Amino acid sequence: MSDGSRRALVVRGGWEGHVPVEATELFIPSLTEAGFDVTVSEDLDVYTDPELMAATDLVVQCWSIGKLTREQSGGLVSAVHAGTGFAGWHGGVVGTFGDSHDYLRMVGGLFLWHPEDFLDYEVTIVPGQAGHPIVAGLADFTVRTEQYWMLTDSLNTVLARTTFTPEDGEHGGGPVDMPVVWTRRWGAGKIFFSAIGHRVADLEQPVVRTLTERGLVWAAR
Repeated sequence: MSDGSRRALVVRGGWEGHVPVEATELFIPSLTEAGFDVTVSEDLDVYTDPELMAATDLVVQCWSIGKLTREQSGGLVSAVHAGTGFAGWHGGVVGTFGDSHDYLRMVGGLFLWHPEDFLDYEVTIVPGQAGHPIVAGLADFTVRTEQYWMLTDSLNTVLARTTFTPEDGEHGGGPVDMPVVWTRRWGAGKIFFSAIGHRVADLEQPVVRTLTERGLVWAAR
């Protein structure tokens, strides 16, 4: 049980195709076990509460295909800059709030496209990051799900990546490295993101669940 030493805010909603309730419920027990008092909000206006955001050590966001008001974006971005951690996965982080430039600068990436069908692809731990606490001891692994093509910030610290082989001569037809898991800093705040998580089954895969649980805790203040 939580000893109340830290506070986590789970913010979920948006497109139901990414099962925001079921996906976030998967990680609430591990957050509690790690010592967090967990609050759940299904209203983006929670980001406009400065006292709550200042007292929050970690925001876990799963909100796809959404829009932030200027006040909501400002409240979130300012809180992370001041030290609140921010973490999440898949479209709940990079497939949302596309018209909020400050938000996109904070998270370090934007979803563009994925192949029409699920496919098997390998996720490779970046050799120079193999000792990072989020991926330490984890081997390369294969998933069968959506493979995300994203625009990403060169300031991200990439912990795991995959390889796209473009079809029909796209980008010259050569293979393209694409980040899958990254961390970054925004002011005093830490950010964790994983591209894997379209379905609960994706997140339940043991290696994915492990790195995601580790990433959430790592990002916290």
